[in-house]
Order: sequence, then C-alpha cells, then structure tokens
Amino acid sequence: MAKHATPMLDQLETGPWPSFVSDIKQEAAMRAANPKGLDYQIPVDCPDDLLGVLELSYNDGETHWKHGGIVGVFGYGGGVIGRYCDQPEMFPGVAHFHTVRLNQPAGKYYTTDFLRQLCDIWDLRGSGLTNMHGATGDIVLLGTTTPQLEEIFWEVTHDLNNDLGGSGSNLRTPAACLGESRCEYACYDTQAASYNLTMEYQDELHRPAFPYKFKFKFDGCPNGCVAAMARSDFSVVGTWKDSIKIDQEAVAAYVAGEFKPNAGAHSGKDWGAFDIEAEVINRCPSSAMKWEGGKLAIDRSECVRCMHCINTMPRALRIGDERGASILCGAKAPILDGAQMSSLVVPFVEAKDDFDEIKEVVENIWDWWMEEGKNRERLGETMRRLSLQKLLEVVGQEPTAHNVQEPRHNPYIFFKEEEVPGGWDRDINEYRKRHQR
Repeated sequence: MAKHATPMLDQLETGPWPSFVSDIKQEAAMRAANPKGLDYQIPVDCPDDLLGVLELSYNDGETHWKHGGIVGVFGYGGGVIGRYCDQPEMFPGVAHFHTVRLNQPAGKYYTTDFLRQLCDIWDLRGSGLTNMHGATGDIVLLGTTTPQLEEIFWEVTHDLNNDLGGSGSNLRTPAACLGESRCEYACYDTQAASYNLTMEYQDELHRPAFPYKFKFKFDGCPNGCVAAMARSDFSVVGTWKDSIKIDQEAVAAYVAGEFKPNAGAHSGKDWGAFDIEAEVINRCPSSAMKWEGGKLAIDRSECVRCMHCINTMPRALRIGDERGASILCGAKAPILDGAQMSSLVVPFVEAKDDFDEIKEVVENIWDWWMEEGKNRERLGETMRRLSLQKLLEVVGQEPTAHNVQEPRHNPYIFFKEEEVPGGWDRDINEYRKRHQR
C-alpha cells in the first residue's frame, strides 16, 4: 500500500506515454520488498516520500525543496548538488535528497558491467533513481544523504574509475555525438576531442572559477545530434571546405524512384513520387543547387553545409574530403537574458591530433571572460554586452563575412580609427580628388 495518497500524480500515469511517476512507484515497491537483502544506507521509504513531497508541491502550487547550501566531497567544488526538503518531519525519507553528477563517457558508450556496478552502488547508497542523462549529459544520480557522499565518491572513483561531473560556476561535463565510431557524416573525431579536453581541463570541472557555467559540446557534422549550436557556450561542429560529392547516377535513381528518399525514413506514408525540385532544390536555404538536363549542380561558394540535400539523398551525396570543424560561441537556455543561439567565431580548424587549435581559442576566451564577465553571466551574454567584435579580437580571428548572419542586421564589426587611411579627421576634399563621382 502506498505511503502517501497521490491523486494528482496518479493522473500523470493515465496517458499513452511512459510516466516518471510509475518509475518512482516501481522503485518504492522494489525497496520495500528488498529482494537482494540490502542493508540500505539511506531511508528505505525515500521514493515513497519523494512522491509525497511532489504531490504536496502540486497541491500548494510551490516547491518544497529549499536551497541546497554548500555540500560536496573533499577537494571538489562541483559534482554534487545539495537539496533539502522544507518539510522534513512530514517526509523524513527526503529530508536530504542530494544529487550526484558523474562524468559520462564520450558518446555515452557503456559496458553492461559498468552499469550494473553503478546501479549496485546507487541501490545501496542512494534512492535507486537515476536520470540517464541530464541536459548537459552527465549521469545523474538522484537522492542521497550527506554522510553517503564521500562513500559514493570513493567507490565511483576507485572501483569504477569514473570521475564526478560538473556543477556550479565551472566547466560542465563535455558532451559529444557518436562521431566517427558510428556515423559516416562525422568530419572529425568527436569522442577524441571530448575526452582530450575533459582530461586537459579537469581542474576547471571541479574547482569553480568562472562567472557562471561553461559548456563544451562536440557535433561531428551540421546535423547536430547533441544540438551544440543551441545548447553550449563553446560548440565545435564538424564541417568541410571542398564541395559536396555527387554521384549523378544515384541522383537519377532517386528521381526515377529506385531509391527511397531520406533513407526510407518516411516510407510508411504515401507522399507520392519523389520530386527533386520540391524536396531538394527549392529547400536549399542558400539557393546553391540546380537541376538542369538531368544533372545536379551545387555552387560551392553558396553552399552553407546545412545537410538537407545529403539527408534526403544519402546514396547520391556525400560530405567533402577536406574536413575539420567550425567553432561557435554563446548559446544558452533562457535563464537571465532569454534563449540564444551560437555565433560563428572560427570558420575552420582541422580538429585533430591534440586539438591545440581548439584549446588556444578556449583559453583566450576564458582569460577574457573571467576578467570581463559579470556574476552569473554566460559567455553569450558577455558577447552581447561587449560585442562579437571584441571576442574576435580576443581569439585573434580576423572578421570575415562568415561572422555576419545577414547584412545590416547584426554585423557587430566596426572600423577602428587606426584601420582607416587618414583616420576620422581625413580631408574629404583631398579624398574626392582621387575618387571622382
């Protein structure tokens, strides 16, 4: 029998989709039965009380979690998020309900042995509830008590050889797509980049020194499977310099209906015959494509690498061979100043070996942002306040047309007096003698 009546939560189980309420109830029943005979190190009724406090929050229309204060493990400033209930007498099982973040592997590849050991630790020392994964990417272990934090930390780092993730005003755990391990579109090794920068900047992960949080995300191509351009302060997105490769025979096969578009992803619907003009040519955002005389042509100078044509006709089109990555900065969710997408900062880096080109950009940005950023101001907000032009100067990047989204809308780039022949006080009459109208 349930410890608390939860009529409002019960409604969340009635729809067609899986419900987190059902998951918590399942864990509550498992802990009550205790089939493994575990000596639980936190209250057995933790999931039951979690349901109770959540029901109360729904009824009251306000949260019953209070500020976590300072809680963590020795020597680390991040990785643990303190959480306490403001009704500990009513819900003693969640009087403490701290969250532990663990650094996920690049590309989120796990062995079943690792996952079993992780679950064993959390069944014993936590609530048994996990979030796989958080928005940044961490393995998130939900709900434990203060005395268990050092025990969990010891077992995770020594037995599983896994480190804590990031939290607070520091570098958050880098996240990467599967990259070259599984994807034919990957333009660089995202997993290698994520691992390399994680190991390089461990101190920044665990010892908060920034104005606010800072996120790396690594997308292997412009399809953006980890949505780097929308969700990270520093996005490394795979791209290529040369032209898209075209197999004209395969293009003709798509037009003739021999191959299904979109790799057959929409084959369950009757959309009619494939129309290359409507589905590919007219959908090119930069009008870089032409279909003439049964041949497909792409103007390399106008192509913006959006991937739409490649996704639609994957057997006919391929990414180029001169591959690397673009660096974009400044994306964030709507916390202080509204949602914001990344701005292109470095159009192309090779993104290989030790990724030194990327690290140089990172460290130049950090030096500037730590000096100029306000408290709880993300990099994107500092960029908006002080200009993209200033960031380009910090990075050492010459402004190009690639940095401008559209003319006379957001150029951010302004001439300096020393860059203008004759400065601001030049003799206009003398100039006009040389430039007759």
